[in-house]
Amino acid sequence: MTLTAAPLNQGTVRGLLPGLALTAVAVVVALVTNRLVPVLSPAILAVVMGAALANTVGVGAAFTPGVRFAARTVLRAAIVVLGLQIAVPDVLALGWPPLAVIAVATGLTFALTPLIGRRLGLSQGTSLLVATGVSICGAAAVAGMHEATGSEGGGEGGVSDDDDVASALSVVVLYGTALIALLPLLGSWLGLTAHQLGVWAGASVHEVAQVAAIGAAGGAAVLTVAVTVKLARVVLLAPLVALTSLRLGVSRRRSTPLVPLFVLGFLLMVAVRATGLVPQPITDAAPQVSGLLLAAALFGLGTGIDVRKLARGGRALLLGGIATAMIVTLSLGGVALLV
Repeated sequence: MTLTAAPLNQGTVRGLLPGLALTAVAVVVALVTNRLVPVLSPAILAVVMGAALANTVGVGAAFTPGVRFAARTVLRAAIVVLGLQIAVPDVLALGWPPLAVIAVATGLTFALTPLIGRRLGLSQGTSLLVATGVSICGAAAVAGMHEATGSEGGGEGGVSDDDDVASALSVVVLYGTALIALLPLLGSWLGLTAHQLGVWAGASVHEVAQVAAIGAAGGAAVLTVAVTVKLARVVLLAPLVALTSLRLGVSRRRSTPLVPLFVLGFLLMVAVRATGLVPQPITDAAPQVSGLLLAAALFGLGTGIDVRKLARGGRALLLGGIATAMIVTLSLGGVALLV
């Protein structure tokens, strides 16, 4: 499917409604489940529901246009709104040591994971998306990178497909959830301070929700530092997606900008938030809005997942384990030396 810039007419909007209504129902179910089991983020729950639907009864033709719209256009909006969560003064207030830990751990994990994936015989797309999800910000990063460099987002020459997305998301869920229990135990055993544990969690755990879960268990001091460090990692999403898109050359069509527009939108929102002119109610609502949009988008992406292929993805899980161990170890080393 190739997304065009044509405006939506009345007929097109009517065709989207069934799929968007189905997506909205899935998001509501994900939110309710998240309230009952907070450790499960709505985004992850939504992609699981999308995959479950697609691999059982299937997505009917009437629902397909709206679901695809959610997977593409709503995803772009989610990434843009994500930029409003980034408070640059708070990130800079961390000081250079945590920022150095973030830069080194994220950069090395992102650079080395695809090389390891190649040695394991994995496709370029799977290796890239696993690297992105582990090193930056979990599901949002996987979806954003796929949108910029995937077979649909990049047209001919795209490097990732829905199966690659499924493999990367499974890594984010499995290892990120394991870290919720593992990091506090290791932090206590190593004698880390609350500040050190917060930096370590924010610099190494995959999902914002997973980081928040660790912070909530460790107390307010851990939570504040962990989430701020994690959001500093999220800032790296835009430049890494843009640079990767340019390096791979997947967006170099006459009708497609060299840097994806949603990446520019993300950076614009970060800049707008930094001016201090955005009203507090809007910045307070940004996490909830971006979370809802991301859940909707990932439900759409989930409907493209073939569970039978995913079940044969043992090497992707191995790569995810190696990448997770890498960023956890690099972050811990940085915390021990600098924080």
